[in-house]
Amino acid sequence: MADLPAPLGQSASFLAHIDHLSRVAPVDRPVLIIGERGTGKELSAARIHYLSSRWGGPLVKLNCAALPENLLEAELFGVEAGAFTGAARRRLGRFEMANGGSLLLDEIGNAPLSVQEKILRVIEYGEFERLGASETLQVSVRVVAATNADLPAEAAAGRFREDLLDRLAFDVLTLPPLRERVGDVPLLADHFAKAMAQSLDWSAYPGFARDAMAALEAYAWPGNVRELKNVVERAVAHWSGGADAPITDVIFDPFDSPFRPKIRMHTSAAPAPQKTDVARTAPQAMAEVTDYKSAVAAFERKVLLEALDAARHNQRIAAKKLGLPYHGLRNALRKHGLLPAQTGTDEQ
Repeated sequence: MADLPAPLGQSASFLAHIDHLSRVAPVDRPVLIIGERGTGKELSAARIHYLSSRWGGPLVKLNCAALPENLLEAELFGVEAGAFTGAARRRLGRFEMANGGSLLLDEIGNAPLSVQEKILRVIEYGEFERLGASETLQVSVRVVAATNADLPAEAAAGRFREDLLDRLAFDVLTLPPLRERVGDVPLLADHFAKAMAQSLDWSAYPGFARDAMAALEAYAWPGNVRELKNVVERAVAHWSGGADAPITDVIFDPFDSPFRPKIRMHTSAAPAPQKTDVARTAPQAMAEVTDYKSAVAAFERKVLLEALDAARHNQRIAAKKLGLPYHGLRNALRKHGLLPAQTGTDEQ
């Protein structure tokens, strides 16, 4: 069995996911994993495989978004010698490679409809043909599919086969985004930081300063755990304070620089203004209101949302941009219902 890292998290949402995964893993049926980018879909697929009765077989992976239709079909089902120009020898596809084990089809929502039909046939009957061959092959493969797309909506729009969705959705694992894993950021940050410090041959890991850790916890993490790992490893790599001083500097946006090149748009239209014109945006915010108090509230909410967006939902940075104390910003966010329920306290 592969040496999989232990699940790392203690939040209720993460523990519920691990419990669900542990219950579905031994059931030899297709599984659909849904989650935002960076939430750990591939790691969850590997855990499903190694907790199943197929753990001794191969775990094969394929990203369906990385290949055009003809190459994706060849990668999945293989190619017979002479099937087309350049096919000098037989080449096995991923289904044959995964025989007796599991096949992770990442980004399944990007697979063309014609390929989806053939995937469904393998799931239903365990059979397929290589490209250019007439012989029908039999395989025993558990399909684990992953996506960040809304597959029911895609199926309703005719872009995804409903019958394939029905088969894949025997059980659906939905990974919680990091912003919903309250309390897991410090645990994950210390884990990634210690590993990075060890790779740099540090004698000790000094930890993060309180303000630095508070900034990590306040950030919205659109890239989830993958982004957290990058930010933490970058903070450790850039730290020059040594093992005696906790890490204080955290760089969320590595592209943030006064020397960042500006892209010039070659167009006959007038250039867009670089800064928000409050006088011009205020009427937009008040378009749906008729009285003074409602207009002020609508405009205030708009300003708060724009500041959060500009700060990538880091509340401390947004407060600084608005010239507000941190807790003053949080009070304003709470007033307008912009604080998630689980982050409604002032401790974060």
